[in-house]
Amino acid sequence: MQNPPPGPMGKSSTGLDENIAALLAYIFGWVSGLVFYLIEKDSKLVRFHAMQSILFCVVVAVLGIALWIVTFMLILVAAMVPDVMESLFGLLATLVWLVFSIAGLIAWILCVVRAYQGQFFKLPVIGNMAEKIVNK
Repeated sequence: MQNPPPGPMGKSSTGLDENIAALLAYIFGWVSGLVFYLIEKDSKLVRFHAMQSILFCVVVAVLGIALWIVTFMLILVAAMVPDVMESLFGLLATLVWLVFSIAGLIAWILCVVRAYQGQFFKLPVIGNMAEKIVNK
C-alpha cells in the first residue's frame, strides 16, 4: 500500500477524518480495531489500521502467554538451584518481561502516531497479513 499524498485527510464512512478513525482503531486494542473494521466501508487506511490493531493484540497476547509459561518454568527451575542462581533466574525473567513490555508499548505508540499521520505503516509480518486481509 502506498502512503497517501500530503494534504487534508478524507472522511471515513464513520463520519470521522480517516486519520482520527485509524488512530481510534488502536486505542482500545482489538475491541476498537474490530469495531472500526466492521463499520468502516470506504477507507482502506482505516480498515488496514483496524485489522493491524486486531492482529497486533492477538500476537501480543500469544507472546505474553508463551512468556508467562517460560517465566513459570524458570521459577520452577530456580526453586531447585542454589540461592545465587535463583536470583539470576528472577533477574532474567524480570528483564525479559521489561523488554517485552517496552517493545510492545513502542510498537503501539508507533502505530498510533503513523495512523494519525495517515500512513500505511506496517509492522513486520503483522502488517503484511493485515494488508492481505483488507485487500480481499
